[in-house]
Amino acid sequence: MRRGVILDRDGTLIDFYRDVELGVVTPAFHPDHVQLLPGVVEGLRLLAEAGFVLGIATNQPDAAKGRVPVSAIERTNARLVEALAEQGVVIEAVEVCLHHPEGAPAGSAELIGPCACRKPAPGLLEALITRLDLDRDESWMLGDTFADAGAAAAAHLRFALLAQLERCDICPFSGAAPVGVKADVCAPTVLELARAIVVHAPHL
Repeated sequence: MRRGVILDRDGTLIDFYRDVELGVVTPAFHPDHVQLLPGVVEGLRLLAEAGFVLGIATNQPDAAKGRVPVSAIERTNARLVEALAEQGVVIEAVEVCLHHPEGAPAGSAELIGPCACRKPAPGLLEALITRLDLDRDESWMLGDTFADAGAAAAAHLRFALLAQLERCDICPFSGAAPVGVKADVCAPTVLELARAIVVHAPHL
């Protein structure tokens, strides 16, 4: 078994997409929207050097809401993995929840309804634990939302909270762990979280 870090996508690895003309902020839905956040590459390199394998677990309900096709989500995820590989960071697996409990009339009907994978349910994390052969006792979830924290708790993984000092208007909180969120470590950048995780990790 191996130790690993499971990573959230939006607001953790990449920035949200801001359409200035429309005045909206959304998750990235096109490969051109992929913009790595500061400290991500350096932090992930540090984790890899310390012996952690990396995977991504992301909720992407916009196909269920009729906003984008599944193919757009797949292309965007592929570009993220490619962009990290170009910086020497290997993502071994990506798990995506495309479901949404309510969806929208224009959404894909097969994606609308309850599921076991949408964070804070542990399904995505459990899939990555199996795919990557992870040791729960030595592995982490790293994310920036209540859903990430809940999924980590449900999957019995330690949780690293990204709490940035300056957040966009659709981000859930800023600065520190809010009441009700259990975080083993908390910091404003992925690099600082990576350093904290490595300190907590036993030497190989």
